[in-house]
Amino acid sequence: MYSGLELTLILLGSAVLGVVAFRMLHLPPMLGYLAVGILIGPHALGLAENDHTTHTLAEFGVVFLMFSIGLEFSLAQLMAMRRVVFGLGLAQVVLTILGAMLFGWLASSQLPARFNISWQASFALGGALAMSSTAIVVKMLTERLELESPHGRKIIGILLFQDLAVVPLLILIPSLGKPPEEMVETLAWAAVKAVIVLVLLLFFGQKLMRRWFSIVVKRRSQELFMLNLLLITLGAAWITEQAGLSLALGAFVAGMLISETQYKHQVEEDIKPFRDVLLGLFFITVGMLLNVQMVWDNLWLVLLLTVMPVLLKFALIALLAKWFGASDGTAMRTGLGLAQAGEFGFVLLTLAAGAKLLDPFLIQLVLASMVLSMLIAPFLIEKSDQIVMKVASNEWMMQSLQLTQIATRTMAAQKHVIIAGFGRSGQSLATLLTDEKVPYQALDLDPERVREAQAAGANVSYGDAARRESLVAAGIYRASAMVITYANTASALKILHQVHELAPDLPVIVRCHDDSELDALKKAGATEVVPESLEASLMLASHAMVMMGVPLRRVVHRVQSVREERYASMRGFFHGLSDADEDAEHMFVRLHSVPLPEGAGAIGKSIGELELHDVGAEVSVLRRGRQRVDANLESVLEAGDVVVLRGSAEAVSRAEGRLLN
Repeated sequence: MYSGLELTLILLGSAVLGVVAFRMLHLPPMLGYLAVGILIGPHALGLAENDHTTHTLAEFGVVFLMFSIGLEFSLAQLMAMRRVVFGLGLAQVVLTILGAMLFGWLASSQLPARFNISWQASFALGGALAMSSTAIVVKMLTERLELESPHGRKIIGILLFQDLAVVPLLILIPSLGKPPEEMVETLAWAAVKAVIVLVLLLFFGQKLMRRWFSIVVKRRSQELFMLNLLLITLGAAWITEQAGLSLALGAFVAGMLISETQYKHQVEEDIKPFRDVLLGLFFITVGMLLNVQMVWDNLWLVLLLTVMPVLLKFALIALLAKWFGASDGTAMRTGLGLAQAGEFGFVLLTLAAGAKLLDPFLIQLVLASMVLSMLIAPFLIEKSDQIVMKVASNEWMMQSLQLTQIATRTMAAQKHVIIAGFGRSGQSLATLLTDEKVPYQALDLDPERVREAQAAGANVSYGDAARRESLVAAGIYRASAMVITYANTASALKILHQVHELAPDLPVIVRCHDDSELDALKKAGATEVVPESLEASLMLASHAMVMMGVPLRRVVHRVQSVREERYASMRGFFHGLSDADEDAEHMFVRLHSVPLPEGAGAIGKSIGELELHDVGAEVSVLRRGRQRVDANLESVLEAGDVVVLRGSAEAVSRAEGRLLN
């Protein structure tokens, strides 16, 4: 028996190794956690027991997951997508549960006794199978730039309803384990308590939350903000638990309350590390439930329970999407995207096991099949286009029609500008080009935006600028320039690759977030790169200089020279504590001041002798006393000098060591 610390170390060490391995295989970390749980669990190596301690850690993971779902709960978003969310999403969840109950009824009369399951167990099983993996699906859609596509919007709408459906299921499933004569009374009492608690939390909590958060924020303490966040999350979970409801319900309500405040985005970032770590531990405990030997002995059954639900769920969602007006291709892509099991399926299955609704043997089979379905999900989504093209007879016709519509709009265009993305920036550019009588053709993947803009007379078509066929249809061979108006480097690199093959001499202007992406885009063939952050700095400086009386011609010349230098004089900035989160996500070029004390290794040497470029850094500024000295390769360094380095965090650190040692 391990102590609490030893058990925690085993879980953390195993989690790190598992996630590293699955990241190297480009698979979701969640599958790594499940694999680790299987490996170290009582049915394999036996390094950890599925006891009260691990269950407590896992429960906190579910609490923070539900809190995050509550944060994302937006009434405005639900209303905007109400037809998909409460139409398609509701139909998918309800019909999946009804289908599972029908299967349970048939199984009770046709299959061996060990597969006989009550309607309560069938209901719980249907709820678990109705869920799809938000983590896997959203990640894949984001990477494939399909969030705004017709099937992407339907998938997100269904996932939204699944997340909402978890809330009542968390209350219902534990109650189903009660004796029949007590179940109605238990459910009714649970509903009454849920209404009372929710009214109290939502009515009084809404009024208190804004005031309390403003008091905490005014103290200007990140530590206090984080403590307050944990107090609210766990406090709301405790309140609902004391009322006989689930911890997760209280956390969901707490997230909803905070989502209505201006601190929503800050809270999302602060809570993410707790959520991800504890949720990882939850998936490890789920993996511990799996008896590998039992699964191996019944492998044909596991494979059958993997393939059948995936096929049936795919067929159900595709038919529903078709019934709600989607084309064959969109319906099939929606079904393929949601055919797998999901994170909340494990939560509901664990609840069903705790309520003793399902036979342990059946739980093992279903658990294994859910894990396998999630393993194949990335491959199904990746190959969805090829599958749809082979199965949907009219998909080629639809895509040909789409390309024909683009070609028809651009057939007469000569020396036009192709605009990739018709958001705010793309529309502003189109307005200016129209004023100057410069023809353009825009491509965008938001069908609603395209429809609205076309109705207003804009030259925009539905199409993916990263696809070779779309660019050809848009008249890339006759175009005079192309502008990528959205800041997505991965997509821009794909487009640049296609442009380089089709029309290598075509000038391409690319928008990006900051200077960390500038070199990669230039190397890929971008003629001009416009970093948002640096352009904003230039505009601020321009306005300030004009207001201070600097002649407008000199201001324009100065701004133009900075652009011609590829923003070299502006790249990099001095980082502070508030930049730590951004540093972790982006390889920002940074500035760093290094004073040279007596005895520093660089004293008496020229900048060129130090060969700082070998470590990826350069000297931006050299200060001697109060004077700024010319920092060229021949400049000799002296004691007391302050050398300002420019480069990535790692490069600057190495260069500092070279200066001092």
